[in-house]
Amino acid sequence: MTAAESYLQAIRVLPPRLRREALSLPEGDRGKVEEVRLRTGWPMTVLLEGGERPLGGPPVEEEELERLVEIASGASLHTVLDQVRQGYLTVEGGHRIGLCGAAALREGEIHALRFFSSANLRIARQVKGAAAPVLDRLCPGGRLGDTLILAPPGLGKTTLLRDLVRSVSEGERCLPLRVSLADERGEVAALYNGRPQLEVGRRTDVVEGCPKAQGLMLLLRGMNPQVLAADEITAGPDVEALTTAVGCGVTLLATAHGESREDLLRRAVYRPLMEEGLFRFLVRIRREGEGRAYLVEELR
Repeated sequence: MTAAESYLQAIRVLPPRLRREALSLPEGDRGKVEEVRLRTGWPMTVLLEGGERPLGGPPVEEEELERLVEIASGASLHTVLDQVRQGYLTVEGGHRIGLCGAAALREGEIHALRFFSSANLRIARQVKGAAAPVLDRLCPGGRLGDTLILAPPGLGKTTLLRDLVRSVSEGERCLPLRVSLADERGEVAALYNGRPQLEVGRRTDVVEGCPKAQGLMLLLRGMNPQVLAADEITAGPDVEALTTAVGCGVTLLATAHGESREDLLRRAVYRPLMEEGLFRFLVRIRREGEGRAYLVEELR
């Protein structure tokens, strides 16, 4: 599926008026859209590399956001309540709708979102070959080494992680290995009715929708992985789970927010990753012109 076709697939979940407006975008720009943004009281916009561009229609109404969620859930909101409570909804094709509104709390936890105020439709795209520039460096002797991908938001950490998972699972230019993926927010494989909407390889097992630390332990206990992968390590329990996995002889593959090795040492949550020597390779991503540059650093 081309990038432009992914855009057309994603906007199917929009209410009719907004869908027509999204189709008004010139065909040459459709494949460049990263997100479609809807905010109550403001015209709908699309996010391109240069920033947000209004599409020129009338302001989005609250009822249209409610209709968006209804379409995206197949008119069965109760079946996706767990996702909505976490502020997102994954739809066919792996596209993801982020949601904002008034949170209803129960015992200090978000029980529901209501009175939707904005939505962010993120266009999912498979970028096969994204891992090619770094794969040989990360697989000395033909086998993947423990790898941490580091970059600020929006530079393609998840895209690179996904393609590394796929490449290792398929044995592209490396030894094929069983990969277990803790995909807490459904951004890597994007399960839909039990099927990954984005290719993660034939030897990959995915658990989605539970906290990463719990998902990592579930996979470690039940799926006998050779590689354990997770997107966006953000909390102490995530680090503890990865430390446990290393002790079981599993190769680690993960991402984190940051720009340099110094960032990892400065932040308390990441410092144990470095002090315990969990990773052999650090891949840093930086913007270079209109593309990305990957810098591979050996940590041990």
